[in-house]
Amino acid sequence: MTSIPTIYLNGEFMPLAEARVPVMDRGFLFGDGVYEVIPVYSRRPFRLDEHLGRLQRSLDGIRLANPLRGDAWTALIAQIIAANEGEDQQIYLQVTRGADGKRNHAFPKEIQPTVFVMSEPLLPPPAAQRAQGIAAISAADNRWHRCDIKATSLLANCLLRQRAIDAGCAETLLLRDGFLTEGAASNIFVVKNDVILAPPKNHLMLPGVTYDVILELAARHGLPHQARDVLEEEVRTADELWLTSSTKEVLPIVRLDDKPVGGGRPGPLYAQMLAWYQDYKRAVMRSHVDA
Repeated sequence: MTSIPTIYLNGEFMPLAEARVPVMDRGFLFGDGVYEVIPVYSRRPFRLDEHLGRLQRSLDGIRLANPLRGDAWTALIAQIIAANEGEDQQIYLQVTRGADGKRNHAFPKEIQPTVFVMSEPLLPPPAAQRAQGIAAISAADNRWHRCDIKATSLLANCLLRQRAIDAGCAETLLLRDGFLTEGAASNIFVVKNDVILAPPKNHLMLPGVTYDVILELAARHGLPHQARDVLEEEVRTADELWLTSSTKEVLPIVRLDDKPVGGGRPGPLYAQMLAWYQDYKRAVMRSHVDA
């Protein structure tokens, strides 16, 4: 272990408890910023280029110049990994438009972005969740229309996720105009008649890196799959439902709105996909083999 402190803030490494951001920072006042979460396995960031590419698209979406070049991000993330304990970590990075001298909705002409990077432990989902499945509720997707931007203004997502927690569930599935978009903090897959269905990448959902992995594994192993608009009816009559994210990996949803999904237990395609995912994790995520 090195003596480098835990987090990075605006050019300095320091303990998290010492980090301070001005109250006039636009991220604090307006949620005017973007973020990214990068899983680290065996001290190696997974698909770093893809995550940094998504960060760049989010920055472009809010018209904020990237404060660091790709190689600088790579070096910084490597330093944060080295400064923290644990073979598996999740790197959180956030860029806001910065602090101005006054509160004004319009962008300031000259301002320095705020850059924050930290590490937290990356823990696999409990074995019981994989074996028994999780419960979810559904709700109308009342978020804004640029969900493809990984923005820090997540109040709508927080409220939707809290509805699931209040109901004793793990996630809220979001429906807009009769179609599935995603989960409050995840992507959602539907299995119907042995075909995997995934909502398409568009402005109404945030395509995750794990979303890509699942579709790649399906293609590699010859499992029928479609990325297309998924009807609410298909969600409610699904044979299987899966939740995916970098931190949750892939989990089976066995109850939706207090009704069983399929047989009310993890289905056979989930068991197969989980096995493929775990093999991929060992062979690729924990190695230096290109994904």
